[in-house]
Amino acid sequence: MSSVCREVITLQLGHYSNFVGTHWWNLQDASLSYDPETPPGEIQSDVMFREGQTLGGHVTYTPRLIAMDLKGSLRTLRQEGSLYDAGKDASAVTWEGNLMMHKESPPEKNSFLEDLDKLDKGEILTEADFSSSSQPQCSAGSVSVDTVNNRLTQVQKAYRLEGSVKVWSDFLRIHLHPRTISVIHQYNHDGEAHRLEAFGQGESLLQGSVLEELEDRLHFFVEECDYLQGFQVLCDLADGFAGLGSKVTEMLQDSYGGRGILTWGLAPVSHPNSSPVKDLYHQLNCTLGTVHLASHSSFFCPLTLRGGLGRRPSSPTAFPYLNYDPSLWYHSSSVLALALDTLTLPYRLGNNSVPMWQVADTLAVSGRKVVAAYGAVPFPMMHGSSLPDALCACIDAPPWKPLSACPEPGDGRCYGQWTTLKGFEGQKLISSLAPGTKPPTPLHSLHSGEDVLTSYIRAFYPAAPLALQLVSTPSKLTPPFPQIFSQSLDAQGFLQSQHPPPGFSAPVVSSVPVMTSLQSSPALGTWLSELHRGASAFDIRRMAPSFLSQGPEMADYQEALEQLRLLSRCYKDDSGGVTRSSSEEEDD
Repeated sequence: MSSVCREVITLQLGHYSNFVGTHWWNLQDASLSYDPETPPGEIQSDVMFREGQTLGGHVTYTPRLIAMDLKGSLRTLRQEGSLYDAGKDASAVTWEGNLMMHKESPPEKNSFLEDLDKLDKGEILTEADFSSSSQPQCSAGSVSVDTVNNRLTQVQKAYRLEGSVKVWSDFLRIHLHPRTISVIHQYNHDGEAHRLEAFGQGESLLQGSVLEELEDRLHFFVEECDYLQGFQVLCDLADGFAGLGSKVTEMLQDSYGGRGILTWGLAPVSHPNSSPVKDLYHQLNCTLGTVHLASHSSFFCPLTLRGGLGRRPSSPTAFPYLNYDPSLWYHSSSVLALALDTLTLPYRLGNNSVPMWQVADTLAVSGRKVVAAYGAVPFPMMHGSSLPDALCACIDAPPWKPLSACPEPGDGRCYGQWTTLKGFEGQKLISSLAPGTKPPTPLHSLHSGEDVLTSYIRAFYPAAPLALQLVSTPSKLTPPFPQIFSQSLDAQGFLQSQHPPPGFSAPVVSSVPVMTSLQSSPALGTWLSELHRGASAFDIRRMAPSFLSQGPEMADYQEALEQLRLLSRCYKDDSGGVTRSSSEEEDD
Protein backbone atom coordinates (compact mmCIF):
# COMPACT_ATOMS: atom_id res chain seq x y z
CA MET A 1 0.00 0.00 0.00
CA SER A 2 1.13 3.58 -0.68
CA SER A 3 2.63 5.43 2.28
CA VAL A 4 1.57 8.89 1.04
CA CYS A 5 -2.01 9.78 0.20
CA ARG A 6 -4.70 12.39 0.80
CA GLU A 7 -6.73 10.84 3.61
CA VAL A 8 -10.50 11.11 4.00
CA ILE A 9 -12.48 10.63 7.21
CA THR A 10 -16.03 9.32 6.80
CA LEU A 11 -18.93 10.08 9.13
CA GLN A 12 -22.17 8.05 8.96
CA LEU A 13 -25.03 9.69 10.84
CA GLY A 14 -28.21 7.65 11.14
CA HIS A 15 -29.54 4.17 10.55
CA TYR A 16 -30.17 4.35 6.80
CA SER A 17 -26.82 6.07 6.26
CA ASN A 18 -25.21 3.14 8.07
CA PHE A 19 -27.10 0.74 5.78
CA VAL A 20 -25.65 2.48 2.72
CA GLY A 21 -22.27 2.84 4.42
CA THR A 22 -22.10 -0.86 5.31
CA HIS A 23 -22.64 -1.88 1.68
CA TRP A 24 -20.14 0.79 0.61
CA TRP A 25 -17.41 -0.44 3.00
CA ASN A 26 -18.06 -4.03 1.97
CA LEU A 27 -17.45 -2.94 -1.64
CA GLN A 28 -14.21 -1.20 -0.65
CA ASP A 29 -13.02 -4.23 1.30
CA ALA A 30 -13.68 -6.51 -1.66
CA SER A 31 -11.14 -4.51 -3.71
CA LEU A 32 -8.44 -4.35 -1.02
CA SER A 33 -5.16 -6.08 -1.72
CA TYR A 34 -3.23 -7.30 1.33
CA ASP A 35 -0.28 -8.64 -0.64
CA PRO A 36 2.66 -6.14 -0.51
CA GLU A 37 4.00 -7.70 -3.71
CA THR A 38 0.86 -6.78 -5.64
CA PRO A 39 1.22 -3.54 -7.65
CA PRO A 40 -1.11 -0.78 -6.44
CA GLY A 41 -4.35 -0.56 -8.38
CA GLU A 42 -6.19 2.43 -9.78
CA ILE A 43 -7.97 3.05 -6.47
CA GLN A 44 -5.83 4.07 -3.49
CA SER A 45 -7.34 2.26 -0.51
CA ASP A 46 -5.22 4.16 2.01
CA VAL A 47 -7.39 7.20 1.35
CA MET A 48 -10.25 5.56 3.25
CA PHE A 49 -8.52 2.87 5.35
CA ARG A 50 -6.02 3.14 8.19
CA GLU A 51 -3.33 0.66 9.14
CA GLY A 52 -3.13 -0.77 12.66
CA GLN A 53 -2.18 -3.84 14.66
CA THR A 54 -4.09 -6.29 16.79
CA LEU A 55 -2.94 -7.15 20.31
CA GLY A 56 -1.28 -10.18 18.74
CA GLY A 57 0.77 -7.99 16.41
CA HIS A 58 -1.16 -8.76 13.22
CA VAL A 59 -1.51 -5.94 10.68
CA THR A 60 -5.06 -4.71 10.10
CA TYR A 61 -6.79 -2.23 7.84
CA THR A 62 -9.91 -0.62 9.25
CA PRO A 63 -12.08 2.19 7.88
CA ARG A 64 -11.25 5.72 8.92
CA LEU A 65 -14.85 6.00 10.06
CA ILE A 66 -17.16 7.40 12.75
CA ALA A 67 -20.63 5.82 12.68
CA MET A 68 -23.38 7.25 14.89
CA ASP A 69 -26.67 5.47 15.59
CA LEU A 70 -29.28 5.01 18.32
CA LYS A 71 -29.57 2.59 21.21
CA GLY A 72 -30.69 -0.83 20.02
CA SER A 73 -29.35 -0.45 16.49
CA LEU A 74 -26.40 -2.86 16.75
CA ARG A 75 -28.02 -6.16 17.76
CA THR A 76 -25.21 -8.75 17.62
CA LEU A 77 -22.39 -6.25 16.99
CA ARG A 78 -20.39 -5.07 20.01
CA GLN A 79 -19.88 -1.31 20.06
CA GLU A 80 -16.13 -1.66 20.67
CA GLY A 81 -15.83 -4.50 18.14
CA SER A 82 -13.68 -7.58 18.61
CA LEU A 83 -10.56 -6.74 16.63
CA TYR A 84 -8.56 -5.51 19.63
CA ASP A 85 -10.40 -7.46 22.32
CA ALA A 86 -8.15 -8.45 25.21
CA GLY A 87 -10.87 -10.37 26.96
CA LYS A 88 -12.45 -9.68 30.32
CA ASP A 89 -11.42 -11.15 33.64
CA ALA A 90 -14.49 -12.48 35.40
CA SER A 91 -12.54 -12.68 38.69
CA ALA A 92 -12.55 -8.87 38.86
CA VAL A 93 -15.98 -8.94 40.56
CA THR A 94 -15.39 -8.13 44.27
CA TRP A 95 -18.95 -8.01 45.62
CA GLU A 96 -19.34 -10.69 48.34
CA GLY A 97 -23.08 -10.43 48.92
CA ASN A 98 -25.84 -12.44 47.28
CA LEU A 99 -26.13 -12.05 43.51
CA MET A 100 -29.16 -12.63 41.32
CA MET A 101 -28.29 -13.17 37.68
CA HIS A 102 -30.78 -12.22 34.94
CA LYS A 103 -29.53 -13.66 31.66
CA GLU A 104 -31.03 -12.52 28.38
CA SER A 105 -30.64 -14.60 25.27
CA PRO A 106 -28.58 -12.72 22.67
CA PRO A 107 -30.14 -12.04 19.26
CA GLU A 108 -29.71 -14.87 16.81
CA LYS A 109 -27.15 -14.41 14.07
CA ASN A 110 -28.03 -15.07 10.45
CA SER A 111 -26.12 -17.63 8.40
CA PHE A 112 -23.72 -15.02 7.07
CA LEU A 113 -22.67 -13.78 10.52
CA GLU A 114 -22.34 -17.36 11.76
CA ASP A 115 -19.92 -18.11 8.91
CA LEU A 116 -17.93 -14.98 9.75
CA ASP A 117 -17.54 -16.21 13.33
CA LYS A 118 -16.37 -19.61 12.09
CA LEU A 119 -13.91 -17.94 9.74
CA ASP A 120 -12.41 -15.85 12.53
CA LYS A 121 -12.04 -18.94 14.71
CA GLY A 122 -10.27 -20.81 11.91
CA GLU A 123 -13.14 -23.26 11.39
CA ILE A 124 -13.47 -22.02 7.79
CA LEU A 125 -10.29 -21.37 5.81
CA THR A 126 -9.83 -19.25 2.71
CA GLU A 127 -7.30 -19.98 -0.01
CA ALA A 128 -5.04 -17.32 1.52
CA ASP A 129 -4.76 -19.40 4.70
CA PHE A 130 -2.81 -22.14 2.93
CA SER A 131 0.88 -22.11 2.08
CA SER A 132 2.45 -23.80 -0.93
CA SER A 133 2.73 -26.98 1.15
CA SER A 134 -1.06 -26.86 1.71
CA GLN A 135 -0.59 -26.48 5.45
CA PRO A 136 -2.70 -23.88 7.27
CA GLN A 137 -0.77 -20.73 8.16
CA CYS A 138 -2.87 -20.05 11.22
CA SER A 139 -4.57 -22.23 13.73
CA ALA A 140 -8.00 -21.78 15.22
CA GLY A 141 -8.09 -18.71 17.41
CA SER A 142 -5.25 -16.87 15.65
CA VAL A 143 -5.88 -14.11 13.15
CA SER A 144 -4.18 -13.31 9.85
CA VAL A 145 -4.67 -10.12 7.89
CA ASP A 146 -6.85 -11.97 5.37
CA THR A 147 -9.18 -13.39 7.99
CA VAL A 148 -9.33 -10.11 9.90
CA ASN A 149 -10.65 -7.99 7.06
CA ASN A 150 -10.99 -9.68 3.71
CA ARG A 151 -13.35 -12.27 5.11
CA LEU A 152 -15.38 -14.55 2.87
CA THR A 153 -13.62 -13.29 -0.26
CA GLN A 154 -13.09 -16.91 -1.31
CA VAL A 155 -16.32 -18.20 0.23
CA GLN A 156 -18.73 -17.49 -2.61
CA LYS A 157 -21.81 -18.70 -0.80
CA ALA A 158 -25.21 -17.50 -1.98
CA TYR A 159 -26.73 -15.87 1.10
CA ARG A 160 -30.38 -14.89 1.01
CA LEU A 161 -30.68 -12.39 3.85
CA GLU A 162 -33.80 -10.51 2.77
CA GLY A 163 -35.81 -11.97 5.65
CA SER A 164 -33.11 -11.78 8.32
CA VAL A 165 -31.57 -8.31 7.99
CA LYS A 166 -32.95 -6.17 10.80
CA VAL A 167 -30.10 -3.67 11.17
CA TRP A 168 -27.01 -2.73 9.15
CA SER A 169 -24.64 -4.82 11.28
CA ASP A 170 -26.48 -7.94 10.10
CA PHE A 171 -24.52 -7.76 6.83
CA LEU A 172 -21.33 -5.98 7.91
CA ARG A 173 -18.41 -7.95 6.50
CA ILE A 174 -15.42 -6.17 7.97
CA HIS A 175 -14.05 -5.40 11.41
CA LEU A 176 -14.32 -1.82 12.66
CA HIS A 177 -11.96 0.16 14.85
CA PRO A 178 -13.04 0.45 18.54
CA ARG A 179 -13.41 4.23 18.10
CA THR A 180 -15.75 3.92 15.11
CA ILE A 181 -19.21 3.24 16.58
CA SER A 182 -20.87 5.93 18.69
CA VAL A 183 -24.24 5.02 20.23
CA ILE A 184 -26.67 7.78 21.21
CA HIS A 185 -28.39 6.42 24.32
CA GLN A 186 -30.94 9.24 24.70
CA TYR A 187 -33.09 7.79 21.90
CA ASN A 188 -34.21 4.30 20.87
CA HIS A 189 -33.97 2.65 17.49
CA ASP A 190 -36.89 0.26 18.15
CA GLY A 191 -40.31 1.03 19.57
CA GLU A 192 -42.44 4.16 19.48
CA ALA A 193 -41.05 5.84 22.61
CA HIS A 194 -38.01 8.10 22.61
CA ARG A 195 -37.54 8.20 18.86
CA LEU A 196 -35.29 10.75 17.16
CA GLU A 197 -37.99 12.07 14.87
CA ALA A 198 -37.57 15.84 14.62
CA PHE A 199 -34.86 18.15 13.30
CA GLY A 200 -34.64 20.12 16.56
CA GLN A 201 -34.07 16.96 18.61
CA GLY A 202 -31.01 16.19 16.52
CA GLU A 203 -29.70 19.75 16.75
CA SER A 204 -29.89 19.74 20.54
CA LEU A 205 -27.96 16.45 20.76
CA LEU A 206 -24.60 17.90 19.75
CA GLN A 207 -23.68 19.20 23.16
CA GLY A 208 -22.40 17.72 26.40
CA SER A 209 -21.18 14.14 26.30
CA VAL A 210 -22.22 13.53 22.67
CA LEU A 211 -20.14 16.51 21.50
CA GLU A 212 -17.17 15.53 23.66
CA GLU A 213 -17.23 11.95 22.40
CA LEU A 214 -17.46 13.05 18.76
CA GLU A 215 -14.60 15.52 19.15
CA ASP A 216 -12.46 12.86 20.83
CA ARG A 217 -13.06 10.40 17.98
CA LEU A 218 -12.44 13.06 15.35
CA HIS A 219 -9.16 14.11 16.95
CA PHE A 220 -8.00 10.48 17.03
CA PHE A 221 -8.53 9.99 13.29
CA VAL A 222 -7.42 13.48 12.26
CA GLU A 223 -4.14 13.47 14.21
CA GLU A 224 -2.89 10.32 12.50
CA CYS A 225 -3.48 11.77 9.00
CA ASP A 226 -0.55 13.28 7.12
CA TYR A 227 -2.46 14.92 4.26
CA LEU A 228 -6.12 15.11 5.32
CA GLN A 229 -8.13 16.29 2.32
CA GLY A 230 -11.50 16.36 4.04
CA PHE A 231 -14.61 14.62 5.26
CA GLN A 232 -17.17 12.42 3.56
CA VAL A 233 -20.48 12.74 5.45
CA LEU A 234 -23.41 10.36 4.98
CA CYS A 235 -26.40 11.74 6.88
CA ASP A 236 -30.01 10.61 7.22
CA LEU A 237 -32.21 13.34 5.78
CA ALA A 238 -35.72 12.33 6.83
CA ASP A 239 -35.40 12.05 10.63
CA GLY A 240 -33.74 13.89 13.52
CA PHE A 241 -30.28 12.98 12.28
CA ALA A 242 -30.76 15.79 9.73
CA GLY A 243 -30.55 18.22 12.66
CA LEU A 244 -27.58 16.41 14.17
CA GLY A 245 -25.84 16.40 10.79
CA SER A 246 -26.37 20.14 10.38
CA LYS A 247 -24.54 20.74 13.66
CA VAL A 248 -21.81 18.20 12.85
CA THR A 249 -21.06 19.78 9.45
CA GLU A 250 -21.12 23.23 11.05
CA MET A 251 -18.54 22.03 13.58
CA LEU A 252 -16.39 20.54 10.80
CA GLN A 253 -16.59 23.80 8.88
CA ASP A 254 -15.53 25.83 11.94
CA SER A 255 -12.79 23.45 13.13
CA TYR A 256 -11.32 22.27 9.83
CA GLY A 257 -11.74 25.23 7.49
CA GLY A 258 -10.21 24.68 4.09
CA ARG A 259 -10.86 20.94 4.09
CA GLY A 260 -13.47 19.46 1.79
CA ILE A 261 -16.82 18.54 3.32
CA LEU A 262 -18.85 16.50 0.82
CA THR A 263 -22.23 15.65 2.31
CA TRP A 264 -24.59 13.00 0.98
CA GLY A 265 -28.14 13.20 2.35
CA LEU A 266 -29.71 9.72 2.47
CA ALA A 267 -33.43 8.94 2.45
CA PRO A 268 -35.06 5.49 2.09
CA VAL A 269 -37.98 4.90 -0.24
CA SER A 270 -40.28 4.14 2.69
CA HIS A 271 -40.28 3.99 6.48
CA PRO A 272 -41.76 1.22 8.64
CA ASN A 273 -44.90 2.07 10.61
CA SER A 274 -45.39 5.33 8.74
CA SER A 275 -48.35 7.65 9.31
CA PRO A 276 -49.54 11.03 7.95
CA VAL A 277 -47.92 12.86 10.87
CA LYS A 278 -44.63 10.99 10.44
CA ASP A 279 -44.69 11.66 6.69
CA LEU A 280 -45.06 15.36 7.48
CA TYR A 281 -42.09 15.17 9.85
CA HIS A 282 -40.03 13.44 7.15
CA GLN A 283 -40.81 16.25 4.70
CA LEU A 284 -39.91 18.96 7.21
CA ASN A 285 -36.67 17.21 8.17
CA CYS A 286 -35.67 16.89 4.50
CA THR A 287 -36.42 20.57 3.92
CA LEU A 288 -34.46 21.90 6.90
CA GLY A 289 -31.69 19.35 6.38
CA THR A 290 -31.18 20.43 2.77
CA VAL A 291 -30.87 24.10 3.77
CA HIS A 292 -28.46 23.61 6.69
CA LEU A 293 -26.34 20.76 5.29
CA ALA A 294 -25.83 22.70 2.05
CA SER A 295 -24.87 25.81 4.00
CA HIS A 296 -22.13 24.03 5.99
CA SER A 297 -20.75 21.73 3.28
CA SER A 298 -18.55 22.14 0.23
CA PHE A 299 -21.46 20.63 -1.62
CA PHE A 300 -24.59 18.75 -0.64
CA CYS A 301 -26.08 15.92 -2.70
CA PRO A 302 -29.31 14.12 -1.72
CA LEU A 303 -29.26 10.39 -2.48
CA THR A 304 -32.54 8.52 -2.60
CA LEU A 305 -34.54 6.17 -4.81
CA ARG A 306 -37.79 7.89 -3.79
CA GLY A 307 -39.69 9.65 -6.52
CA GLY A 308 -39.55 12.85 -4.45
CA LEU A 309 -38.93 14.16 -0.93
CA GLY A 310 -42.51 15.32 -0.40
CA ARG A 311 -45.34 13.41 1.25
CA ARG A 312 -46.71 12.12 -2.07
CA PRO A 313 -43.73 11.02 -4.14
CA SER A 314 -43.98 9.41 -7.54
CA SER A 315 -42.85 5.83 -8.14
CA PRO A 316 -39.36 4.79 -6.95
CA THR A 317 -36.51 4.92 -9.43
CA ALA A 318 -36.49 1.85 -11.70
CA PHE A 319 -33.39 0.47 -13.41
CA PRO A 320 -33.67 -1.72 -16.55
CA TYR A 321 -31.35 -4.44 -15.26
CA LEU A 322 -32.15 -4.47 -11.53
CA ASN A 323 -34.90 -6.39 -9.75
CA TYR A 324 -34.71 -4.76 -6.33
CA ASP A 325 -37.45 -4.36 -3.73
CA PRO A 326 -37.69 -0.60 -2.95
CA SER A 327 -39.33 -1.27 0.41
CA LEU A 328 -36.32 -3.26 1.67
CA TRP A 329 -33.60 -1.02 3.08
CA TYR A 330 -31.16 -3.91 2.49
CA HIS A 331 -31.91 -3.66 -1.26
CA SER A 332 -32.27 0.10 -1.84
CA SER A 333 -29.14 0.87 0.20
CA SER A 334 -27.13 -1.57 -1.94
CA VAL A 335 -28.11 0.29 -5.12
CA LEU A 336 -27.13 3.65 -3.61
CA ALA A 337 -23.86 2.18 -2.33
CA LEU A 338 -22.98 0.95 -5.82
CA ALA A 339 -23.63 4.43 -7.19
CA LEU A 340 -21.69 6.06 -4.33
CA ASP A 341 -18.74 3.78 -5.02
CA THR A 342 -18.45 5.47 -8.43
CA LEU A 343 -19.52 8.99 -7.38
CA THR A 344 -16.68 9.15 -4.84
CA LEU A 345 -13.97 7.85 -7.17
CA PRO A 346 -12.40 11.20 -8.19
CA TYR A 347 -10.81 11.77 -4.76
CA ARG A 348 -9.94 8.10 -4.11
CA LEU A 349 -7.73 7.37 -7.10
CA GLY A 350 -4.01 6.66 -6.95
CA ASN A 351 -3.20 8.46 -10.20
CA ASN A 352 -5.21 11.36 -11.64
CA SER A 353 -6.82 11.90 -8.25
CA VAL A 354 -8.79 15.11 -7.82
CA PRO A 355 -8.99 16.49 -4.27
CA MET A 356 -12.36 17.01 -2.64
CA TRP A 357 -12.18 20.80 -2.74
CA GLN A 358 -11.58 20.76 -6.49
CA VAL A 359 -14.53 18.45 -7.12
CA ALA A 360 -16.71 20.81 -5.07
CA ASP A 361 -15.37 23.95 -6.76
CA THR A 362 -16.12 22.44 -10.17
CA LEU A 363 -19.79 21.93 -9.33
CA ALA A 364 -20.76 24.33 -6.52
CA VAL A 365 -20.37 27.66 -8.34
CA SER A 366 -22.13 30.96 -7.55
CA GLY A 367 -23.79 29.67 -4.40
CA ARG A 368 -25.19 26.54 -6.06
CA LYS A 369 -24.07 24.14 -3.34
CA VAL A 370 -26.81 21.55 -3.97
CA VAL A 371 -26.00 19.05 -6.74
CA ALA A 372 -27.99 16.14 -8.15
CA ALA A 373 -26.76 12.61 -8.82
CA TYR A 374 -27.72 10.27 -11.65
CA GLY A 375 -26.58 6.71 -12.27
CA ALA A 376 -26.65 3.80 -14.71
CA VAL A 377 -26.60 0.85 -12.30
CA PRO A 378 -25.35 -1.21 -14.03
CA PHE A 379 -24.05 0.54 -17.15
CA PRO A 380 -25.57 -1.40 -20.11
CA MET A 381 -22.53 -2.65 -22.02
CA MET A 382 -22.57 -5.80 -24.11
CA HIS A 383 -19.88 -8.35 -23.33
CA GLY A 384 -17.23 -8.18 -26.04
CA SER A 385 -18.52 -4.95 -27.56
CA SER A 386 -17.07 -1.44 -27.37
CA LEU A 387 -17.94 1.80 -25.56
CA PRO A 388 -19.19 3.45 -28.80
CA ASP A 389 -21.51 0.47 -29.35
CA ALA A 390 -22.88 0.76 -25.79
CA LEU A 391 -23.46 4.52 -26.02
CA CYS A 392 -25.05 4.33 -29.47
CA ALA A 393 -27.68 2.02 -27.95
CA CYS A 394 -28.65 4.97 -25.69
CA ILE A 395 -28.86 7.57 -28.44
CA ASP A 396 -32.21 9.10 -27.37
CA ALA A 397 -31.30 9.78 -23.73
CA PRO A 398 -28.37 9.13 -21.38
CA PRO A 399 -28.52 5.71 -19.70
CA TRP A 400 -28.59 7.06 -16.14
CA LYS A 401 -31.59 7.43 -13.83
CA PRO A 402 -32.23 9.97 -11.02
CA LEU A 403 -30.53 9.24 -7.69
CA SER A 404 -31.58 12.51 -6.03
CA ALA A 405 -35.33 12.59 -6.79
CA CYS A 406 -34.52 15.39 -9.24
CA PRO A 407 -35.55 14.89 -12.88
CA GLU A 408 -32.79 15.43 -15.41
CA PRO A 409 -32.97 18.72 -17.35
CA GLY A 410 -34.56 18.06 -20.71
CA ASP A 411 -33.23 21.15 -22.48
CA GLY A 412 -29.49 20.50 -22.19
CA ARG A 413 -28.82 23.40 -19.81
CA CYS A 414 -26.26 22.53 -17.18
CA TYR A 415 -23.78 24.66 -15.20
CA GLY A 416 -21.38 21.82 -14.51
CA GLN A 417 -21.18 18.05 -14.72
CA TRP A 418 -18.84 15.37 -13.42
CA THR A 419 -19.26 12.01 -15.15
CA THR A 420 -17.49 8.81 -14.11
CA LEU A 421 -17.49 5.42 -15.84
CA LYS A 422 -16.22 2.55 -13.72
CA GLY A 423 -15.78 -1.15 -14.44
CA PHE A 424 -15.24 -1.61 -18.18
CA GLU A 425 -12.30 -3.93 -17.50
CA GLY A 426 -11.65 -6.23 -20.48
CA GLN A 427 -13.88 -4.26 -22.85
CA LYS A 428 -12.84 -1.96 -25.70
CA LEU A 429 -13.14 1.80 -25.24
CA ILE A 430 -12.87 2.56 -28.96
CA SER A 431 -14.11 0.85 -32.09
CA SER A 432 -11.79 -1.65 -33.76
CA LEU A 433 -12.81 -1.20 -37.37
CA ALA A 434 -10.84 -2.76 -40.19
CA PRO A 435 -8.75 -0.28 -42.23
CA GLY A 436 -10.84 1.42 -44.88
CA THR A 437 -14.15 0.68 -43.12
CA LYS A 438 -16.48 3.64 -42.81
CA PRO A 439 -17.40 4.29 -39.14
CA PRO A 440 -21.12 3.68 -38.62
CA THR A 441 -21.34 6.73 -36.27
CA PRO A 442 -19.04 9.63 -35.35
CA LEU A 443 -18.39 7.93 -31.98
CA HIS A 444 -16.80 4.98 -33.78
CA SER A 445 -14.21 7.24 -35.42
CA LEU A 446 -12.72 8.61 -32.16
CA HIS A 447 -9.40 7.40 -30.80
CA SER A 448 -9.77 7.42 -27.00
CA GLY A 449 -12.39 6.47 -24.45
CA GLU A 450 -12.34 10.01 -23.04
CA ASP A 451 -13.10 11.45 -26.48
CA VAL A 452 -15.91 8.94 -27.02
CA LEU A 453 -17.62 9.73 -23.71
CA THR A 454 -17.08 13.48 -24.08
CA SER A 455 -18.60 13.52 -27.57
CA TYR A 456 -21.57 11.48 -26.37
CA ILE A 457 -22.35 13.77 -23.41
CA ARG A 458 -21.85 16.91 -25.52
CA ALA A 459 -24.72 15.74 -27.72
CA PHE A 460 -27.06 16.22 -24.74
CA TYR A 461 -25.26 19.09 -22.97
CA PRO A 462 -23.53 21.05 -25.74
CA ALA A 463 -22.44 24.06 -23.67
CA ALA A 464 -21.99 22.63 -20.17
CA PRO A 465 -18.54 22.50 -18.49
CA LEU A 466 -17.64 18.82 -18.22
CA ALA A 467 -15.19 16.80 -16.17
CA LEU A 468 -15.00 13.05 -16.64
CA GLN A 469 -12.98 10.06 -15.51
CA LEU A 470 -12.76 6.48 -16.75
CA VAL A 471 -11.66 3.75 -14.34
CA SER A 472 -11.40 0.17 -15.57
CA THR A 473 -11.63 -1.50 -12.14
CA PRO A 474 -15.19 -2.78 -11.56
CA SER A 475 -17.20 -2.69 -8.36
CA LYS A 476 -16.58 -6.16 -6.96
CA LEU A 477 -19.58 -7.82 -5.34
CA THR A 478 -18.93 -10.33 -2.58
CA PRO A 479 -21.27 -11.95 -0.08
CA PRO A 480 -23.61 -10.77 1.24
CA PHE A 481 -24.38 -8.21 -1.50
CA PRO A 482 -27.96 -9.01 -2.64
CA GLN A 483 -28.36 -10.66 -6.02
CA ILE A 484 -30.81 -8.13 -7.47
CA PHE A 485 -29.62 -8.30 -11.07
CA SER A 486 -31.43 -9.20 -14.27
CA GLN A 487 -30.79 -12.57 -15.86
CA SER A 488 -29.64 -10.64 -18.92
CA LEU A 489 -26.30 -10.00 -17.18
CA ASP A 490 -23.33 -12.33 -17.11
CA ALA A 491 -21.08 -12.89 -14.08
CA GLN A 492 -19.12 -9.67 -14.82
CA GLY A 493 -22.27 -7.58 -15.06
CA PHE A 494 -22.17 -7.17 -18.86
CA LEU A 495 -25.15 -7.82 -21.10
CA GLN A 496 -25.23 -11.23 -22.70
CA SER A 497 -25.61 -11.45 -26.47
CA GLN A 498 -28.44 -13.96 -26.14
CA HIS A 499 -31.31 -14.00 -23.69
CA PRO A 500 -31.13 -17.02 -21.37
CA PRO A 501 -33.71 -19.73 -22.06
CA PRO A 502 -36.65 -20.26 -19.67
CA GLY A 503 -35.61 -22.05 -16.51
CA PHE A 504 -31.98 -21.02 -16.96
CA SER A 505 -30.11 -20.53 -13.70
CA ALA A 506 -28.49 -17.09 -13.93
CA PRO A 507 -24.85 -16.82 -12.84
CA VAL A 508 -23.95 -15.02 -9.63
CA VAL A 509 -22.98 -11.47 -10.60
CA SER A 510 -19.55 -10.82 -9.07
CA SER A 511 -18.87 -7.35 -10.49
CA VAL A 512 -20.68 -4.62 -12.42
CA PRO A 513 -19.82 -1.56 -14.52
CA VAL A 514 -21.44 1.68 -13.30
CA MET A 515 -21.73 5.16 -14.79
CA THR A 516 -22.65 8.18 -12.66
CA SER A 517 -23.16 11.87 -13.25
CA LEU A 518 -23.08 14.72 -10.72
CA GLN A 519 -24.83 17.80 -12.09
CA SER A 520 -25.57 21.39 -11.24
CA SER A 521 -28.43 22.49 -13.50
CA PRO A 522 -31.56 24.68 -13.62
CA ALA A 523 -33.58 21.55 -12.82
CA LEU A 524 -32.36 21.89 -9.24
CA GLY A 525 -33.96 25.33 -9.05
CA THR A 526 -37.34 23.80 -9.80
CA TRP A 527 -36.63 20.91 -7.40
CA LEU A 528 -35.71 23.26 -4.53
CA SER A 529 -38.73 25.47 -5.24
CA GLU A 530 -41.04 22.47 -5.00
CA LEU A 531 -39.38 21.53 -1.70
CA HIS A 532 -40.02 25.08 -0.48
CA ARG A 533 -43.63 25.02 -1.64
CA GLY A 534 -44.30 21.70 0.12
CA ALA A 535 -43.02 23.02 3.46
CA SER A 536 -44.86 26.34 3.08
CA ALA A 537 -48.22 24.88 2.10
CA PHE A 538 -49.50 24.37 5.65
CA ASP A 539 -49.47 26.03 9.08
CA ILE A 540 -46.77 24.16 10.98
CA ARG A 541 -48.00 25.51 14.34
CA ARG A 542 -51.39 23.91 13.76
CA MET A 543 -50.48 20.70 11.93
CA ALA A 544 -47.17 19.82 13.60
CA PRO A 545 -46.84 21.81 16.84
CA SER A 546 -44.64 19.16 18.49
CA PHE A 547 -42.09 19.54 15.67
CA LEU A 548 -41.17 22.97 17.05
CA SER A 549 -41.34 21.95 20.73
CA GLN A 550 -37.60 21.19 20.88
CA GLY A 551 -36.55 23.69 18.26
CA PRO A 552 -36.12 25.32 15.91
CA GLU A 553 -37.96 28.46 16.96
CA MET A 554 -40.68 29.66 14.60
CA ALA A 555 -38.49 32.57 13.48
CA ASP A 556 -35.61 30.16 12.72
CA TYR A 557 -37.95 27.93 10.75
CA GLN A 558 -39.21 30.82 8.66
CA GLU A 559 -35.66 32.03 8.07
CA ALA A 560 -34.69 28.54 6.83
CA LEU A 561 -37.58 28.60 4.36
CA GLU A 562 -36.42 31.98 3.11
CA GLN A 563 -32.88 30.63 2.68
CA LEU A 564 -34.31 27.73 0.69
CA ARG A 565 -36.22 30.12 -1.55
CA LEU A 566 -33.08 32.18 -2.18
CA LEU A 567 -31.07 29.03 -2.78
CA SER A 568 -33.50 27.93 -5.48
CA ARG A 569 -33.05 31.30 -7.20
CA CYS A 570 -29.30 30.73 -7.53
CA TYR A 571 -30.06 28.30 -10.34
CA LYS A 572 -30.54 30.76 -13.20
CA ASP A 573 -31.02 29.93 -16.83
CA ASP A 574 -28.65 30.91 -19.64
CA SER A 575 -30.48 34.15 -20.36
CA GLY A 576 -29.91 35.44 -16.84
CA GLY A 577 -33.48 34.86 -15.76
CA VAL A 578 -34.61 32.65 -12.94
CA THR A 579 -35.79 29.10 -13.32
CA ARG A 580 -39.30 29.52 -11.98
CA SER A 581 -41.47 26.85 -10.48
CA SER A 582 -45.24 26.81 -10.49
CA SER A 583 -45.24 27.87 -6.82
CA GLU A 584 -43.24 31.05 -7.55
CA GLU A 585 -45.56 31.95 -10.42
CA GLU A 586 -48.52 31.56 -8.07
CA ASP A 587 -46.80 33.81 -5.50
CA ASP A 588 -46.53 36.56 -8.12
